[in-house]
Parts: sequence; C-alpha cells; structure tokens
Amino acid sequence: MMTRPGFRLALCATLLALVVVLLGAYTRLTHAGLGCPDWPGCYGFISVPKTEAQLAHAELRFPDAPVEEHKGRNEMVHRYFAGGLALMIMMLGVQAWHRRHLSDQPVGLPLLLVGVVFAQAAFGMWTVTLKLWPQVVTAHLLGGITTLSLLFLLTARLSGVFTPMPQVSPRLRRLAAVGLVLVVVQIALGGWVSSNYAAMACTDLPTCQGQWWPDADFANGFHLTQHIGPNYLGGKLDSTARTAIHLTHRIGALLVTFSLLMLAWQLRRAGLKGLAGLLTVALGLQIALGVSNVLFHLPLAVAVAHNAGGAALMLTMTLINYRVRPAFAVSRRHAPSFWQHAHVLLHLGPHR
Repeated sequence: MMTRPGFRLALCATLLALVVVLLGAYTRLTHAGLGCPDWPGCYGFISVPKTEAQLAHAELRFPDAPVEEHKGRNEMVHRYFAGGLALMIMMLGVQAWHRRHLSDQPVGLPLLLVGVVFAQAAFGMWTVTLKLWPQVVTAHLLGGITTLSLLFLLTARLSGVFTPMPQVSPRLRRLAAVGLVLVVVQIALGGWVSSNYAAMACTDLPTCQGQWWPDADFANGFHLTQHIGPNYLGGKLDSTARTAIHLTHRIGALLVTFSLLMLAWQLRRAGLKGLAGLLTVALGLQIALGVSNVLFHLPLAVAVAHNAGGAALMLTMTLINYRVRPAFAVSRRHAPSFWQHAHVLLHLGPHR
C-alpha cells in the first residue's frame, strides 16, 4: 500500500520523540534535572553560562544554585531536542488540518498530539520550578511515553502497511487492552521509583535486603498528596518507604510478565506469530535489563537502556492493540453517503 501524506514527518517525529525520552532518562539519572534552575533558559541564558560575566550574572540571580556545566549541558540538550519535537508535532497538526478533506487523513490524532505536547511543556517547566516534585516528574515521564506512543500510532496509520485485523476473537482484544493498561501502570511505577530514588532500595534478587518481605512503608511510599518542596533532588522518603515503592515495581513486573506471556500465546494461536515474537523479545529484554539494574547496582548505560526497553514494550503494545482492534471505520472515499443509506432503506422497505 502507498504511504499517505505526512508519513515521513510522522516517522521522523517518532524517532525524535524516542531520543527525547532517552535524553530525559539520561538527564534524570545523571541528577541533572535541576542543572538549570530556571525555565526555559539556563540561568537566564539560552545555553549554559560559560564566560566570567555570565557566571557572575548566574551567581547573582541564583546564589543557591551554583553552575555545574555538565549538568546544565545535559538539561539544555534535552530541552533543545524537546523544542524541536514540539515544532514537528505542531507541523503535523497544521498539515492534518489542511488535509482534512482527504480520505483516510487522521485529524483528531495529530490535534490531540498538539495538546499533549503543550501539556508536556508545562510539566517540563513544573519539573524545574517545583524542584523535582515526584508527582510532576512521574507525570512528565508518562507524558513523554504518551507522546511517543501517539506519534507511533499516527505513523502506523499513515504508513499504509499496518492495518487493523477485524477477524480476531474478543478475548484476544481484551487481553491486548489489559496488557496495555498494565504496561502503562508499570511505566508509571518505574517513574515513581526513579523520581523517589528507590531503585537501590533492594540490591539483591529474588529477595530484597536478604528477606522475602522486608519492612516496607506503603502509606508514605505512595503518599500522593505530600507537600511540595523545597527540593526533592536525592529524594525525601525514608528507606522503608523507598523499599515499598521498589517492591511494588517488582510485583508489577511479575503481573506484566504473566499477562504479556498469555497475550503472546494467544497471538500465536491466532496466527499472528510476528507480533507474538516481537512481544516476547521486547518483554525478555526488559526483564533482563531490570534484573541487571539490581545485580550491577544501576549502571548508567543499563538504566538508560531499561527506559528504552520500557518505551519499546509500550510501542509493541500500541502496535498490537492497533492491529487487533475491529476495523469499524471505512474510508471516507468509499463510505456510503446519507442519501445512499436512505435510498437502500427505502428500497428494501416494501420487501420486508
């Protein structure tokens, strides 16, 4: 099938969104989330201050936030790429609106993406102004994954290659939907682990702190209405609260694994062996990266790869749900008009 207008731009935006997600993870894992204490600039400049005059100005404006060039650089590179992605998404929205008269041209999805990217910009600002408040940091991560997934879905729709398959069982559709929800929840839990610095709360497997069930404070670990500030760099929770967060993420991983293996089996039975294999590989790699994070004490490269694995698993689930959903819509070009429907109904009336 021929690709549709906007496909190349959507594909480029999807790839850029993946880069932005990974840069966000790298920024967070290198503790550079407050590398620039203001937004959207850095100490009042469009880049990290370097000259003596710029450094003096930065010290005067932000006396409690000394310039750390490597952290500021990580933060600003992430912002530059995110800004470029926002421009591309707005171009997709404008193009979709101008091409709305074309058959099979998605309009709602590109416009939704424009709204999401504006929300992401707000969360990016609040991440800095609220000093890495875990609720905002986690929401920002989910917004990034949402942006990536919606762009991937738009690319799939415009590709002309991936088409929905109506001849699948309702059971398979339900399993795919449940799997997608569980993956989203697990990514949110991963963000909560990261934003509360709980990744090293358990440094052994399969036990935690040498026990199957160590002391864990779930009430404080998931106290979502905790007060804001003054600064969450390094985390504010005690060890038992962080242990609770880490344990919950592990339990979530077990649920996701069981659910997705069932889904892969059902996909294979339905003849969708390619999707089943893709899901199994993505799940296996993510499990291996998660285990490696614990056993090797969160090496930076593995931690970033674990974020990439989560994104890959989310994209896989997005593709699966797109393929197995019922093809309830037809092309506008071939869809019967209202008057054609009326004519058919009137013509059939006397024969009933």
